[in-house]
Parts: sequence; C-alpha cells; structure tokens
Amino acid sequence: MTEHSSSGGIDPSKVLQRVILPRDEDPLDVRPLYLDEPDNVHSHVSSRRSVTVPASAKVSFASYFNAFPASYWKRWTVVEEVVLRLRVRGAGRLDVYRSKPNGDPIHLDGRPIRAAEDWTDVEFRVSLKPFEDGGWIWFDVFTDDHTMEIGEAAWTTDQVIAPQKVAIGMTTMRPVDAVIALRALGEDPVVLDVVQKVFVADQGAVKVRDTEGYAEAVRLLGDKLEVIEQDNLGGSGGFTRGLYEAIEHTDVDQIMLMDDDIRLEPDAVLRSNAFARAAAQPVIVGSHMLNLQARARLHSMGEVVDLASGYWRAAPGAVTDHDFGEESLRETEELHLRINSTYNGWWMCLFPREVVQRTGYPLPLFIKWDDAEYSLRALENGYPTVSLPGSAVWHMPWTDKNDATDWQAYFHTRNRLVLAALHSPYDIRSTLLKQGLKLSLRHLLSMEYSTVAVQQKAIEDFLAGPSKLFESLRTALPEIQALRKTYSDAQVLPSAREFPPPTFDMVRAESMLKPPTNPATIAAEAAKALVHNLRAPEESTTRRPQINVPATNARWFLLGNLDSATVSNADGSGVAFRKRDPKEFKQLMARAVRNYRRLGQEWPRLKKVYRDALPELTSVEAWRKVFENSV
Repeated sequence: MTEHSSSGGIDPSKVLQRVILPRDEDPLDVRPLYLDEPDNVHSHVSSRRSVTVPASAKVSFASYFNAFPASYWKRWTVVEEVVLRLRVRGAGRLDVYRSKPNGDPIHLDGRPIRAAEDWTDVEFRVSLKPFEDGGWIWFDVFTDDHTMEIGEAAWTTDQVIAPQKVAIGMTTMRPVDAVIALRALGEDPVVLDVVQKVFVADQGAVKVRDTEGYAEAVRLLGDKLEVIEQDNLGGSGGFTRGLYEAIEHTDVDQIMLMDDDIRLEPDAVLRSNAFARAAAQPVIVGSHMLNLQARARLHSMGEVVDLASGYWRAAPGAVTDHDFGEESLRETEELHLRINSTYNGWWMCLFPREVVQRTGYPLPLFIKWDDAEYSLRALENGYPTVSLPGSAVWHMPWTDKNDATDWQAYFHTRNRLVLAALHSPYDIRSTLLKQGLKLSLRHLLSMEYSTVAVQQKAIEDFLAGPSKLFESLRTALPEIQALRKTYSDAQVLPSAREFPPPTFDMVRAESMLKPPTNPATIAAEAAKALVHNLRAPEESTTRRPQINVPATNARWFLLGNLDSATVSNADGSGVAFRKRDPKEFKQLMARAVRNYRRLGQEWPRLKKVYRDALPELTSVEAWRKVFENSV
C-alpha cells in the first residue's frame, strides 16, 4: 500500500472497474447495490464518482457494483494483480478485505487516513492468485470525528491491456425505452470514448426518430448513432442486424448487443469491454439481469442449457432473485462461489469480433433461444460465455410475463426443438414425448386451448424442416396471432368487470387451491380433472364465469375442475374468459399425441437435416438478402 498527495486523477487506461454511485434519476432502492450502509448511516453522494462518509460511521463497498469479482478475473483473464486506487480527503481508516469461495472474509490490508484538507492518493495491491474457485475483494471506510470523502476510486492494473472499441447493437419495438437507453449511453464521456458506433434496428410502428428525447440522444451520440428502420424481424433479426453492421461496416474489436426495454448502468459497458480486452482467450461476456420492478434484486446471475432435457435453467450454484436490500454481498455466502454459464441473455452481451467471424450469425428464430443457441455454437468452436458479476442492466423479469402461454409459446416450442436438434448429444426422444404430453395436458386442463394450438403448430413447422425459417421471420408472428384470435382464452379484456359476476362458491374455490403433493394424489387429481373435461359443461357457464382467478392461482388442479373462469394476465394488465370445450380438448390432445409420436420417429433424420442446414442459416450471404429485402 502506498500513499501520496496529488491533484491528479486515476489513469483511465489502467482501469478495470470504476467505483460508482447511483445516478440522480435512480430510485433510492438501488442504493444497496452501490453501498453497504448500516440503517443509521447515510453517506452523501455528490456525483457518480464521489461520496462523503459521515463522521463516526462505517460504510462498506462490499456491494454488487463496487466489490471486485476477483475469481472471474483470475479464471478468465491475464490480470495477475489488481490495484485499488483511491483519492480521499478527510480522516478515518481504509481497510481492504477479500472473501473465500464459501464467503468467509479475510482482512488483507489497511491504514489510517489523516488528510483533512488535502486530497491524498492511496493504493492497495492484491494478488489474484488465491481466487480460482471464488471470492471478491472490497474495501471499507471507517471515520472518527471527521468525515471522509472519496473523490474517485477504481480497481486497476499495471499490466498493459490494449484498448479496443465497441459497437453496440440494439433492437427496438419500444422507442421510448430505446431513447432512454441511448441517452444513458451518451451521458458519460468515458463510456462514450470506448463506443465507436451505436446501431439501432428500429422495427416498431412508432419510430425512434419520432420519439420525445431522440434529439437529445442525437446531440449526445452524434455521428456514432445510426438508426436503421427495417421490417419486424424479431429479436434475432434485430440483433443480427447489429452484428452484421458492426462486422461489415466497422473495424471494432467488440460488438455488444442490448435490449431496448432496459435501464442501463452505463459502467456495464466499460466493465464488459475491459474484461474482454484482458481475457486470456476470446470469450463472450454476458451481463447479469437486475429486476426492473424491484431494483435491488439480482434476478439472473447465470444460465445453462440442460442438453439432456432441452431446457434452460439457472447455472449450478447461481443465485436467483436475490434482494441486496435484505441481505448484503458480505452476508450472502452463495454469491462468493464462481459459477460457470453456458450462455447469457442478450439483454446485454458482448462478443469479440473473432467470435462472430468464426461462429457465424444467429439463427433466424425471430425470438427465444437464439441467444442460447449462439453461445452453444460458439462454445463448440472454443469460445465460452462468462456471465460477469458487477456488469448488469435492469430488465423486466420473465417471471412477470405470459410468454410461456401467449403467442410466444410458438417460438419457445419450435426454437427449443431446433436447439436440441443442433446441439444435444443425447437421445432425448422419450424426454420430449413425456414432457410434451404432460405439458399439453396441463394446458388443456387449464382451458388454455390457444397455447396448445400454437405449440402444436410449432412442432409441425419444426417437422417441416428448416427451409422456411428465414421466411418465417416475417410470416410466423401474424400467423400465430391470427390463430390465437379464434380462441376465447386468448381474447383479453382490461378487467374482470367486463364480464358478469362469478357464480362459484369462493370458500369452495379456496379449498381447491391446495396443490397435490405426491404422485398418487397428483394422478388422482389429474384423473378426476380429465373425466370432468370430457363431460359437457353447464350451458350457463359459457355466458357467465364461475370464478375470477388471479394469475398466481391459475393452476390445472383448480381450473381442471371448472367449466369456466376469468383468468388474469401475469402482469395484471387484463383478463381472459376461459371456457371448457370437450370437443376442442379431444382434438388438441389427439393432435399432440400424433405430433409427439412423429417427432420421436423422425428425430434422427431431423437432427441431420437441421445440422446440414446450419451453415446456410447462419451465413452472412443469407442474412444480407434478408436485410436487402427489408424496409
């Protein structure tokens, strides 16, 4: 540790991760992501880089955004030693700690500060040698009878890491959100300095250029901003446009994709950029997802694809839905173990140029699974994905969406099958059959006929082969939306007040909400519900719902014993009137049995067909034709 008086700042070329504070527009509930403060202490944040700790207080920077995720840097980069550099003024003490993979803290270094009037530069050096399996580094501030001001702090390196520029690709259907993200990118000159180009694939009916705040975004970003208006080609078409423009029309070393419907922590751009520059080999650098509705919650830390089942899930050891407002980083042992992801969602994800050139472009899947498939394909070429702690955006959690049951169910189903055919080394035919029929029955018992209908169309389109995938970028969504309109469970009105009041005994309904818990009772309840669904419903229930069901209670063991119900959306924006239809039930179940049987029979052939088509589906030539024919 060294110290000297100085009027200068920290050399930006050495910075790996800046110590940052909330922005003025951030709500108070984000504060625990930046500072770990006792309930009776409130530090004064004067800027994004400056904070004053009050007298007689202890404040820790063992926080999500300001602790240094040392184990990830040890495992994936050439950095061997990290240097914490600070500019401080006041009186008190600075102490540096690290953690073990199990979360146990270890004091590393510290010293008193006596600089009441003058700024003093302080540095602490920490070797990354013991961090292979996990651990963070952080510092704490203690004050006595004086305050202590931190004017600037950063985790840095003395190793030479060549600078690299990044191009950002954003796809948007939500121009208001897109403009907010663009303005956040342009407000920090240090962030803007590493960004060479921002490509926005504008696919919405309301254009970004016509949105309030766009002029300010243009003023901030200047000629770095390029908005490309094109047909709605979904997320895969929009994100691929960003990759395509960056590869074909710039010389950047990195391309970052990001969603429009996010709230951006701009330093995530810098941290991803620095990590990729320092990587020992090219890696995809993913950012975490924080919950846009509960800003102190870490929603997604890292995901993997279970290739034996064909589903994504949280990575082994990953923490989900963690509230830093309730339990700090220091208190949460599970967060200190380094985890390994196999993909990262494209709410924010960075790709070295080499990865894109060797892996090709994303598949034309419109939405869903394109991010997972791309990382799996890159991994087969030797390029892993790292989900980097401390690099994150706020995004609406998928748990608050209806995307497993609405029109998106088509893309979930079809694209999952495409991914499994391309990348699963297992014979998953029996798994697909069991899972598929079980899921179909559950939806049918819940009177979600539209969901089963679009899922079966998805299977049939997958069975037809990959030849129409590019065409489906434009045709699949309108076809699915037209199909769903024919089913009452997909016709949403603003509120249950739009329908007659329910007739059902609410006390009886409450008793039916207890879920079956063991295989015997589950089988008995399913059999009972199945028999009920084969009988004709009471005629009056088609005009008047028996019950209003909130989204959280819309379970098969309740709905399977009813003739009708209004059911809320997951986000509370509306309700649909579900009506039991034995004829539809039988037809859709028979269709599901046929399709899953055929899927099992033709799986080996389909795997070969899709794998043979992969080079063409991901080629620059094929995507160029799509973009040339787009508005």
